[in-house]
Amino acid sequence: MSKKITKICLAVFSAAFFFSSVSCRRSGAVASINEKQLFSINYGSFEDELNLFNLSTYGSINTCMTMHDGFFYIANGESKKILELNSYGELLTLYYNGEYTKAPSFADEDSTNSTKKAVEYPFNTLGPLAVDSKKCLYAVDTLPPERQENDLENRLLLNYIVLRFNSDGSFIDYLGQQGPGGTPFPFIRNIYATKNNELVVVCESNEGPLVYWFNEAGFLLYSVSLNDRLVPKLKNNGDSENSAFISIENVIPDNVSRRLYVQVNYFQNYLDPATKVQSGVDFEKTMLYPLNVETGVYEEGLDIPPHEETVSENLSKEVFFIPFDFLGITDGGWFFFYVPTEKGYLIQMVQPNGQKILKRSLPVDHGEILYHSLCLSGNGIISALYIKKDKADILWWRTDALVSSFMN
Repeated sequence: MSKKITKICLAVFSAAFFFSSVSCRRSGAVASINEKQLFSINYGSFEDELNLFNLSTYGSINTCMTMHDGFFYIANGESKKILELNSYGELLTLYYNGEYTKAPSFADEDSTNSTKKAVEYPFNTLGPLAVDSKKCLYAVDTLPPERQENDLENRLLLNYIVLRFNSDGSFIDYLGQQGPGGTPFPFIRNIYATKNNELVVVCESNEGPLVYWFNEAGFLLYSVSLNDRLVPKLKNNGDSENSAFISIENVIPDNVSRRLYVQVNYFQNYLDPATKVQSGVDFEKTMLYPLNVETGVYEEGLDIPPHEETVSENLSKEVFFIPFDFLGITDGGWFFFYVPTEKGYLIQMVQPNGQKILKRSLPVDHGEILYHSLCLSGNGIISALYIKKDKADILWWRTDALVSSFMN
């Protein structure tokens, strides 16, 4: 979507100019961050391989990854198993459904003497993962059809749960909306473990995101319902609402405090200059609002500059403004955003008070990648799982060193 240069764009240009000494060359090019490929995973049915069935057919890939303290956790929904690997790609723990994956050779070994663990559990579909500071593993899964429920009032199918495993691999229980053994969740977009080992579950409903915040024992502390009617509205000249359309794009919890950060994209009606008739909507701006879950009050929002894409056609140039996707938050409070570009991804890192904005390019050959899963660690490392035709690659970018250099 395009949008002509307005006052907000002038602010973006000012910020870009001010921070050009740290984030861009004078030519306007954005510096790149070198990736480090850590290891690859083969496709197959062995315990240390991923089974994605037939990659040549259409359909979604149900595999995702998270990284915590240098250890990688991959949920391979297609084969109903979870792999825990170190940064060298060595398998440490296999969580598997015995009906779909053969028990590994080390499954019968004495766990006290073995460097590997095997944990059998009847997974169904598997989804996002989270790991807390005690190395407890949380995994999204679905219930079998006979145990699913329907929320007729809100027109929702309730079939998602969060499984909990101890650091030794033993199963604890599953969490529902009220806590252990509770009512199943609607569709779960993502889960997060905070520094205080509290679990945050972000779901989707027909009205907007639903967030459930649990304490370390798994009991519900807060539930938050978000929709576009309740988020702050943009004001035009200080007194009238200006936006025609509001979209809550993402909700991510703070790692330290009990806050949610709500990414809201605003759009306004676009009038065709020739006919003066509304012919669509234009992107206007992105705001990131902290929401105090204890009080339910939105705090002052942070203006997130969009990505500017210049398109040349018929001897003319037009600037398009594209909103970033919200990737996550570091323990130090830096906000990470990303947007795909022709040569990879552009990462935008915003300081908590918005005073510093860093931009870096992550070179990626999109033509090689069939599917990807990106994640951000609490110390600021971006990790990626790249599903390619012949193998899966695990790599990371050490953006933590870049951010830490600006903390003082």
